Amino acid sequence: MLRPLSSLNLSAGVRLKLLRAGLQFTADLRPLSPAQLTEEAGVSPQEAQEALEVVRSDGGGGASLTALELLQKEEELRSIVTFSSQLDRILHGGLPVGKLTEICGAPGVGKTQLCLQLAVDVQVPQCFGGVEAQAVFVDTEGGFLLQRVGDVAAAAVRHCSLLAEDEEQRAAMTAFTVDSILANIFLVRCHDYVELLAELQLLRDFLQDRPRVRLLVIDSVAFPFRLQFDDLSQRTRLLQSLGQQLIAMATSHNIAVVISNQMTTRLQDGRSQLVPALGERWGHAPAIRLLLQWEGSRRLAAIFKSPSHMDASVHYQITSEGFRDADQSERPQSKRSRTHPDQSAPSPANASC
Repeated sequence: MLRPLSSLNLSAGVRLKLLRAGLQFTADLRPLSPAQLTEEAGVSPQEAQEALEVVRSDGGGGASLTALELLQKEEELRSIVTFSSQLDRILHGGLPVGKLTEICGAPGVGKTQLCLQLAVDVQVPQCFGGVEAQAVFVDTEGGFLLQRVGDVAAAAVRHCSLLAEDEEQRAAMTAFTVDSILANIFLVRCHDYVELLAELQLLRDFLQDRPRVRLLVIDSVAFPFRLQFDDLSQRTRLLQSLGQQLIAMATSHNIAVVISNQMTTRLQDGRSQLVPALGERWGHAPAIRLLLQWEGSRRLAAIFKSPSHMDASVHYQITSEGFRDADQSERPQSKRSRTHPDQSAPSPANASC
């Protein structure tokens, strides 16, 4: 069980030094000697000795769940729809709660648009097949545009209001408004990796006090780590610790953690190719990796890593109302259901809206 160092009785100055060195959990310190900790974190020998004594005196145990209990817990969690019926289909209902999902892609392909869409969609009432929850949006690039979120929210409200049929759904629409959607997105602005890591430490208590949060978005995870590190091993440790922390947060708080990532060029067999940034080691952290890319003039979303989904791809578009299926004219015709009257206004999957 990962226990953050912030939960131990350490001074604020020591915690900050450990955080800057990429040491965030008790498991990060246990293998180190006082001399190694002094060298890596820049703490005094006395501070290193005291910190290691506190860590090693902590049991760090806890009750474990059985595999059956984990399966039942996972089946009880709803997925967050994307408002693209085709993408929801290959994701088996949407982005899963309780897992870490990475959205990769080149600039302008729609990564931030999908992140904003999810921050709205997680609030769809349960009677429409939604999660009816809150979202935390960590913005590292300045891409959170309030007007755009308002437009996406207004489209979601219009769509569900048109589909409200019974008394329960009509009653739910009184609370599902643009104002309520904006009020249920908690925005955090981070300018560098130190701020990002510090905010994630604070987020643990925040989530404990707000059990309705079911989505954490970090847009993007690569941007704060673009600066050159004098010690590349420190950058690797920071990223590895970040990945562990996000996985632990997703499972312990039953939230969907969605991070966007940029692309970089890698040489292989004398040829260059675009690959997700942050390296192959980082790629092991997400449970699902979703690649958004251009196919000519059209956008394509592809699942290229998931233990529970087959590799698949679908076309999509970015409209004034948000993230949507590709135009009907751009792909083979398919039967339309009552819940998807047209591709400009798709509805949550596995739902009555």
